[in-house]
Amino acid sequence: MQRRHFLGALVASAAMPRRVWADAGNPAFLAAAKESGGGFALFGLDAGGRDLFRIPLPARGHAAAAHPEAPEAVAFARRPGTYALVIDCVTGTVLHQLQAPEGRHFYGHGTFIEGGTLLCTTENDIATGQGRIGLWARDAGYRRIGEIASGGIGPHDILRLTGDVLAVANGGIRTDPDQGRDKLNLATMQPNLSYVTRDGVQEQVALEPELRLCSIRHLATDGETVAFAMQWQGDLPDPAPLLGLHRRGHPPVLATAPLAEQMTLQGYAGSVAMADGLVAITSPRGGRLHLFDTQAGFVASHRRADLCGVASGPGGLVATDGLGGVWRVGSDGLTPQHRAARAWDNHLVRIG
Repeated sequence: MQRRHFLGALVASAAMPRRVWADAGNPAFLAAAKESGGGFALFGLDAGGRDLFRIPLPARGHAAAAHPEAPEAVAFARRPGTYALVIDCVTGTVLHQLQAPEGRHFYGHGTFIEGGTLLCTTENDIATGQGRIGLWARDAGYRRIGEIASGGIGPHDILRLTGDVLAVANGGIRTDPDQGRDKLNLATMQPNLSYVTRDGVQEQVALEPELRLCSIRHLATDGETVAFAMQWQGDLPDPAPLLGLHRRGHPPVLATAPLAEQMTLQGYAGSVAMADGLVAITSPRGGRLHLFDTQAGFVASHRRADLCGVASGPGGLVATDGLGGVWRVGSDGLTPQHRAARAWDNHLVRIG
């Protein structure tokens, strides 16, 4: 009888429909925000920036990783946070709380590989300063099953490419939570863009020595080119390039705006996205969004205070700002889509 009951339960569970993102309202984006009352939450947004769900967070969030099929999101604390929450976006419940291993902290980004069965997280080995990519098995309740080297120091953003290759933005900056967000190795920092698999580093891209203070931080791809946004760690003002474009097997191509516009960015690109032959970088410090084509040609500059989040959406590029605004991005300007009483954080994450 026990065996029959077990087999019956197994058949019943197999017959239950698998939940997908449509069960959570078909959100187009995830975004963390600080609310007007001072709390923090993760939101699911439709293509026009309107709320589909809200999930409270215990502290300031940064980015999130969306499962490719199931309506699950992993919300990461802002660097140097040690928590990540796995959230059921249908019920709003926290399914798991991931804790960085002792002597590690998260960098605020992650991605899924192997059909969504494996979560990858960027991490800092505090004792050595070396970057690590943590591996967490979803089918085992997000149990940590191992790690691989990121290929450098300070891995920040991570992006899944075709064939489960990971593009990793090794920013080059060593930090220690006991010293807050202090940058400990500016005299020797060496950022790079690494292409990594579970077998190790497959390819690395580094900038010329005079640009070694360009910390590579955020990534986007159109399937052929990887765009990387940078943050200059040298003296200001300085018109250092803040956007790079790379195709595997080729040298990187750097993109800059006309001098006056480049100076307004104050050495800081906060996010990057690609869509419809355009590449966008944002600068909340400069109140700018710069558009380029995929050959690194400058297209346009758009002004908006505290604009940072940007992602490709169903209808093209979409951006968010710290004043609660959601904007459609075109070569001719920014078009308002929605506004809410909250401050959107740094990143807008596309689902799918």
